[in-house]
Amino acid sequence: MPVRQLPEQIVNRIAAGEVVERPASAVKELVENAIDAGGTRIDIFTEGGGRRRIAITDDGSGMTRGDLALAVERHATSKLDDEDLLRIRTLGFRGEALPSIGSVAKLAITTRHANEPHAWALQVDAGTKSGIAPAALAHGTRVEVNDLFYATPARLKFLKTDRTEAEAIREVVRRLAMARPDIAFTLAGEERAPVTWAAALPGAAGRLTRLGDILGSDFRTHAIEVSAEREGVSVEGFAAAPSLTRANALGQYLFVNGRPVRDKLILGAVRAAYADYLPRDRHPIVALFVTLDPQEVDANVHPAKTEVRFRNAGLVRALIVHALKEGLAREGRRTAANTNGAAITTAFHREDLPRSGYDWRSSPAAPFAPRASAMAFAEAPQAAFDAYTPSADARGHDAPLSEAVNQPLGAARTQLHENYIVAQTNDGLILVDQHAAHERIVYERLKASLEKNGVQRQMLLIPEIVEMDEAVVEKLLARTGELEKYGLAIESFGPGAVAVRETPSLLGKTNAASLLRDLAEHMAEWDEALPLERRLMHVAATMACHGSVRSGRILKVEEMNALLREMEATPNSGQCNHGRPTYVELKLADIEKLFGRR
Repeated sequence: MPVRQLPEQIVNRIAAGEVVERPASAVKELVENAIDAGGTRIDIFTEGGGRRRIAITDDGSGMTRGDLALAVERHATSKLDDEDLLRIRTLGFRGEALPSIGSVAKLAITTRHANEPHAWALQVDAGTKSGIAPAALAHGTRVEVNDLFYATPARLKFLKTDRTEAEAIREVVRRLAMARPDIAFTLAGEERAPVTWAAALPGAAGRLTRLGDILGSDFRTHAIEVSAEREGVSVEGFAAAPSLTRANALGQYLFVNGRPVRDKLILGAVRAAYADYLPRDRHPIVALFVTLDPQEVDANVHPAKTEVRFRNAGLVRALIVHALKEGLAREGRRTAANTNGAAITTAFHREDLPRSGYDWRSSPAAPFAPRASAMAFAEAPQAAFDAYTPSADARGHDAPLSEAVNQPLGAARTQLHENYIVAQTNDGLILVDQHAAHERIVYERLKASLEKNGVQRQMLLIPEIVEMDEAVVEKLLARTGELEKYGLAIESFGPGAVAVRETPSLLGKTNAASLLRDLAEHMAEWDEALPLERRLMHVAATMACHGSVRSGRILKVEEMNALLREMEATPNSGQCNHGRPTYVELKLADIEKLFGRR
């Protein structure tokens, strides 16, 4: 078959297959055009999931008659001053969107430029252009797309249901609205109730307002501001506290120079930053905005411009990890469990509970000011914590209040169910999960010890022999170097067995067999792509769990107070290294509301 030049109409339809994959793709291209035109208000309306109709109106600069004629020609654009594709400062730049859409649908454009006496209109029907005619429009541009893909019926077979396509459109508009909080967006259609995101004020506060409007009030409540800059690259945005997570990574958003992109870079960076806070099956919610010189990023690597390539990807990843870690460390004690008693509210509002007219103000249980005693600790908190192996319960009425009530986590009063510490503060009470709290403390000590001078080891007088499956033994022995970095020395002891000769001294007496089995389970999920640092952190996390105060251990008041003081001095103490909250705070005012005192 001889080589031949394809007709322009076929070329446009081929391009449409790359640029306009589904109705959401058309919406994305048209809304980006509206943003590039300087629109401050953009309205989007769809019918049939965008298949029957898409209408987008903006109040931007509009086009002159001559510009309108060129706008529907292939590779005609107003967004490149020259041929330099390394200095792209707009969302669009290829000049393919309008001709591609017009080649597979019925396209109508009405626009008015400030220098024109009236508006102009142009129609394109499956690639056939009409003449330009005068029209009525106050300002800006209105683009309508009807019967999308009617000129390519095969493409219609691959579209999903109207509801699914409408949801894809909603997600596209959400991302663009997050990228530009200074622009007002309205999204309406037969598939949904209209939603409007008003233009927000400039700066971090306005950005958080827009993110909260889109991602929900929970995100706004738990958002942590993050910021970092290095070598001309800046990362800003907000990340949810570790207590607000999802079962997938769909809540992670990356914007590069104002362009919403999907990039594996953010997935790896976010996973690394949150590794110390979340269980493996939970994912955080983040919205990060990367700004850098356009010459340092290539936006021309994907037909739909949904991916970018960084010249120095390592710097961007490191900066994202640093910004997130710094923000999480700064808000280290924040936890979703601190919900001011919301979790127990329903228990106090059941309709079957008795009601009475008793006046609590005359009751001996009326509020009183806490008394502070001269109780003091003669030894350091950690020494007090390590010194005891208690055999009796600690009764709250036997423990006088101390100056500790002025501390963030208060003074220990009692222990419930041999696992939960109850502490009193000046304005409420704290419930602490003793195992989760101490697990974080041990974990942070292991990390600090490794960074400073290595983990101190203790040699076992008699090596402990642990029998396991031969395949598991081989995996453990292959990682002996990594385990030794954390003070765990093992060696082969024949087929299906290992001998444990040294353990980290920080863990004290530990069950070596249980520890090794847990480590083996984690190692089964590793691959060589996982950085050594992350593998070491997994080892540290597992060891911390085995070296922590166990649930069921009875503590004395001195031990409980020592644990509280350690928590206050430990970074990231709001969650254990598995992502669970370590404590819950209930304010006295909210407790009084539950009992009808306020």
